[in-house]
Amino acid sequence: MDGVVVMGEMRYAGFFPRVGAFLLDRVIFLPFILFAIWGNEQSRLFQLYWLVPGILVGLMYHVYLVQRFGATPGKLLLKIRIAQLDGSKVGLKQAFLRYSVTFALTLVASLSIVSVTLHMTDELYFSMGWMERSLYITDHPDSWYYYANIGVSIWVTSEFIVMLTNKKRRALQDFIAGTVVVRKSSAKPAP
Repeated sequence: MDGVVVMGEMRYAGFFPRVGAFLLDRVIFLPFILFAIWGNEQSRLFQLYWLVPGILVGLMYHVYLVQRFGATPGKLLLKIRIAQLDGSKVGLKQAFLRYSVTFALTLVASLSIVSVTLHMTDELYFSMGWMERSLYITDHPDSWYYYANIGVSIWVTSEFIVMLTNKKRRALQDFIAGTVVVRKSSAKPAP
């Protein structure tokens, strides 16, 4: 479980560099999260207004950057990148497939928040603090948010468990997309 797993010519990124990159990406994404929290305090309809821009930010970060640079910023900082099984550059389809489950679960959670907040009055919405509002949305009978969040938790945990159980340290998203995460120096250069 060290930082590098060597097999053939490819040097696969180990568990800890991948977890480190995951955590770095969360830190890098923090301004967007803080913006969303701030926006929710300003308008009951913020989630509706932020839905499309938020989706585009997620797609840019997890799909475009992976297709263009072979990695998210967290992976680039740790000198690891995503590659096809033969070490070549990841295409747009593979980049999207890697993100597809997270994208679907996040979309369901976001649509659930929009649905619940659209049925609230401004008076009810602003009478609650952030935590109370979050609990209201989670516990609302029409909300899928709770289940989507459980899905995200199960998905992320499964990713790490699967990563620990194979020699190439591939996560579920790697199996879906036909990718591996390697040390930058061992991936084939882009044509």
